[in-house]
Amino acid sequence: MSNWLVDKLIPSIMRSEVKKSSVPEGLWHKCPSCEAVLYRPELEKTLDVCPKCNHHMRIGARARIDIFLDAEGRAELGADLEPVDRLKFRDGKKYKDRLTGAQKQTGEKDALISMSGTLMGMPIVVSAFEFSFMGGSMGAIVGERFVRAANYALEHRCPMVCFSASGGARMQEALISLMQMAKTSAVLARLREEGIPFISVLTDPVYGGVSASLAMLGDVIVGEPKALIGFAGPRVIEQTVREKLPEGFQRSEFLLEHGAIDLIISRGELRPRLARLLAQMTGQETPEQAREAAAVA
Repeated sequence: MSNWLVDKLIPSIMRSEVKKSSVPEGLWHKCPSCEAVLYRPELEKTLDVCPKCNHHMRIGARARIDIFLDAEGRAELGADLEPVDRLKFRDGKKYKDRLTGAQKQTGEKDALISMSGTLMGMPIVVSAFEFSFMGGSMGAIVGERFVRAANYALEHRCPMVCFSASGGARMQEALISLMQMAKTSAVLARLREEGIPFISVLTDPVYGGVSASLAMLGDVIVGEPKALIGFAGPRVIEQTVREKLPEGFQRSEFLLEHGAIDLIISRGELRPRLARLLAQMTGQETPEQAREAAAVA
């Protein structure tokens, strides 16, 4: 019996453990909407959109920029900027420690990435919120990086696109964070005066001070399907007005129906459709026209 244990049973258990440990973590992902279990490499091919129910999952800022901009000729703006705990704020935990934790978790210095590049050959500048960094909250660095992107658009007379995903102003920066609402709104007013297009893309979720400023100031406002968009959350509103809200309240479809946004575009269609739209807004050739001209030549 002892030989059987040593020769047969123990080696089989060890082989089983090796097989289990050889399966990489994160290889499978459950859709939060329909609960379908999805193979991660296949999900990446659909840009993190569930092939079963079309649920648009949240993605990071760099992933967002990677699937939107052309691969060549990118340059990050304001990458050297880092947040500072000027108020020595503490809310059960030091703000400085919260920043350190968020930076380790995401690999980013703050919640917004701005980058210049091209979209199907068209010069453009893009900003994208990183929701995993303290809920994509807007503080001084987020505001400054956004302004630098807008100033780049002004200097180079190229369109600007912003992908918002934020819980609002960063409470740990108090009045400094609220100032960013005015700061970002002011630079967008300059873009409008100069006739430079700004497209705001609202992804899930967009709330608070971001929705009350830059996110709703686009010349064209686009929502991803079923994105939550508002100022205060539905539960807060229901508790305040003591009434049941309509079905789908604050979803992008509801906002489109009531005229608060202009378009809903699926993630896979954002790149070609915004390229065509920006070409029309700037009087340039659309990608289709450029290909046709090249074919004729």
